[in-house]
Amino acid sequence: MSSPTVHQSETEQKDNGTSVSEPQIDKSGQRVQKMFGEIAPRYDLMNHVLSGGTDFYWRWVTIRKASPQGVAPILDVCTGTGDLAFAYWKRGKKNIPVTGTDFTQEMLDLAREKFSKNYPANKNHASVEFIQADTQQLPFEDNRFQIVSVAFGLRNIADTMQGLKEMTRVCLPGGRVVILEFSLPGNKLLRGIYSWYFRNILPKIGQFFARNKHDAYEYLPETVSAFPYGQQLATLLEQAGLEKVKFIPLTFGIATLYIGHKPETNSDQES
Repeated sequence: MSSPTVHQSETEQKDNGTSVSEPQIDKSGQRVQKMFGEIAPRYDLMNHVLSGGTDFYWRWVTIRKASPQGVAPILDVCTGTGDLAFAYWKRGKKNIPVTGTDFTQEMLDLAREKFSKNYPANKNHASVEFIQADTQQLPFEDNRFQIVSVAFGLRNIADTMQGLKEMTRVCLPGGRVVILEFSLPGNKLLRGIYSWYFRNILPKIGQFFARNKHDAYEYLPETVSAFPYGQQLATLLEQAGLEKVKFIPLTFGIATLYIGHKPETNSDQES
């Protein structure tokens, strides 16, 4: 959920050959923090309700398509209340340290509460820690994490490319950057129905269950509609320094999983 600067994109995107101007969306840090801070208490419930429980399946696919290898730590940025961080921790049999970062303190408080409640302390298990941080300026050294993941938070980062570059920077050579993000269905009829639901029904349901002053559930369809997906986002991953990038549409294209590999260090160039 991150980002302390305002991003007003004026780029043009192409959707099935049609040029589409990206609307200006306020992603300022103050707005993002207040908006997600307000909905934090009902964030998990709303995610499950509005996705019909499909978010569990999407995370299940993510940790299997990009499973941990070895014991190097894992980082989940824009972690929210930590669901993907927990999923990776369990996938690593609780032996791999996992760090979750987010820009919104209320989300991190809930993540810590969920962890202490559901996973009692055990000295034989690796740690799961949560740190408040901006994805555009991650407080970690280069080449640290075997996997750097983000689920439904990349589009909230003010400067998408800067966020991708930071995720790539802290990823180990040979490691992977893993992105799970909303997208739009490829089928025109399904895309039309989905977009209508997203713009007209979802905001009303969201506002009813998680009342907030900053229109979080109107912001959601705005950012999804404006954000690049499919090959466009895969290209951004390549521009950020990743290779062997692939993307996998999920549930008719409502969500898409992207996996990019950080190039191995060239030992011939090392001094």
